[in-house]
Amino acid sequence: MKHPGPGPDRDVASRRRRPPHVEPAPTQRALALLTRREHSQAELARKLAQRGVPVTEAQAVVDRLARDGWQSDARFADALLRARASGGYGPAYVRAELANLHGLSAGVIAAAMDGFEGDWLALARDLARRRHPQAFSGAVTARRKALDFLLRRGFSMDQARAALAQSPP
Repeated sequence: MKHPGPGPDRDVASRRRRPPHVEPAPTQRALALLTRREHSQAELARKLAQRGVPVTEAQAVVDRLARDGWQSDARFADALLRARASGGYGPAYVRAELANLHGLSAGVIAAAMDGFEGDWLALARDLARRRHPQAFSGAVTARRKALDFLLRRGFSMDQARAALAQSPP
């Protein structure tokens, strides 16, 4: 096969250049982020600012999207809560992440936690069974390691003790 040289075919290809790169509007950038996954208002404003959108304009875009229903801190909190619970994290970890990392208000966090339909004790027991099955054999050091693990994952002391007190299913 012959490669096209600097002849007429090459000139036609060079004339078909793409138009110059046009930066998307801040609203388009925000919607592109929201189509991938839910974001908190603080997270969305931060990401827009990182992409060169002035802070005041980014906040105005986020406020407009929240007012129009495209962005919701409550929806974000529910989605993150379900994701972290299914990933083996307890309520204290989830609360801390929602408040400290995503800047959600105490009311939004409380509503999400109250609306959670999962069983924290069952989640803790299942996590301990999967990660530390030897803890159910009665060995003190294994139980302590499992207890420490559950506490680091955000389960309360009562939840961790209750999860380890029951025999694995």
